[in-house]
Amino acid sequence: MSATLPVSPYETCHGLVYFSRMIDKIRLHSAGTLGADYVPNLGKGFDLRCCSLLGVEYSALATAVGATLSDEEAWVWVAKHGQAPTEEQTEVWNGFMTRRGWKDDLVEILERRKKESGFSNRPEIQTMFDYIDADEGRAVK
Repeated sequence: MSATLPVSPYETCHGLVYFSRMIDKIRLHSAGTLGADYVPNLGKGFDLRCCSLLGVEYSALATAVGATLSDEEAWVWVAKHGQAPTEEQTEVWNGFMTRRGWKDDLVEILERRKKESGFSNRPEIQTMFDYIDADEGRAVK
């Protein structure tokens, strides 16, 4: 079975960036179509941060989502078993996450990944979200 790429981290659900990507990775993994490179980091990094914001355990969310729950159904599950963020929490989360790698503690990782991927000459890739989109073949916003 060929691998399927998850949606962009910029995709939103109820205004929250990254949630749709995390849910998509869960669905794809459950269906056996998520690329092997993604599997070691499931539930870690940005996934872990997102689950922390939402007050849910990644493993419980992954079990609930499986291959079948839509983003909206996953959101309802989170609201029932954790907490949907407030408008202010969403604003802070989005501002923080969309700038990861830009003049913060991830700069070195971003620059290393850009070099490894042959993107050193791509100044428009300024954040981890930008890098993810470029690495997966999407246009950088």
